[in-house]
Amino acid sequence: MNLGLAGRTYVVTGGTRGLGRATAEVLVAEGANVVVSSRSQESVDETVAALGANAAGIVADNADAATAGRLVETARERFGGLDGALISVGGPVAGTIMERSEEEWRAAFDSVFLGAVRVATTVAEALGDGGSIAFVLSTSAKMPVPNLGISNGLRPGLAMAAKTLADELGPRGIRVNGLLPGRVDTDRVQELDAASDDPEATKARHIEGIPLRRYGDPAEFGRTAAYLLSPASGYVTGVMLPVDGGQSRGL
Repeated sequence: MNLGLAGRTYVVTGGTRGLGRATAEVLVAEGANVVVSSRSQESVDETVAALGANAAGIVADNADAATAGRLVETARERFGGLDGALISVGGPVAGTIMERSEEEWRAAFDSVFLGAVRVATTVAEALGDGGSIAFVLSTSAKMPVPNLGISNGLRPGLAMAAKTLADELGPRGIRVNGLLPGRVDTDRVQELDAASDDPEATKARHIEGIPLRRYGDPAEFGRTAAYLLSPASGYVTGVMLPVDGGQSRGL
């Protein structure tokens, strides 16, 4: 299938590692241009060099109010326009709700929730008919994940914000969707497993609850995200799509 991505331009926040990086790689392979962001200059430089001429990057934090505008301006200056965005941020600090401080909640809200909404609304102002925005959320938008109290608190609200944006932007021909990754084998998931008393047993327990009996490959997520961003999914909006090997038990 031709996804129709050639010549289009997308912002990918958190695009230097994990799910964001995997998506940026697929987008570039399909002929799209990408603007990636990360808080690390080294990571940005390495990623842009690896992706080649169709990539640009900036050092930015989604919690910074100036980030959204800088991303849009970079896309316009480097590639002449913007067609959409994958909004991904690192997961909030792990731990139970009882263990986490107000400062940690505020920091996560600024980055995971408010920062993501700010990027989405700023990007939306720059998009025309056919534009597409996708939020990287988590299965915690539908069901709590043990020991991820802050994520469990913020992701459902962000999913509803994405759903509401789909209603608001639909008349302009702009689609908004969410992706709900489960146990995809990224650095983040590896770190969560490693933090347990028995990492191998923890991984085995998670795998036992996944119908496909394995963790996902980041490239599998990247292909799904690229499809949702592409014109090939032109009649899909307001969807919260699990990419979790069947782990989510609800319809």
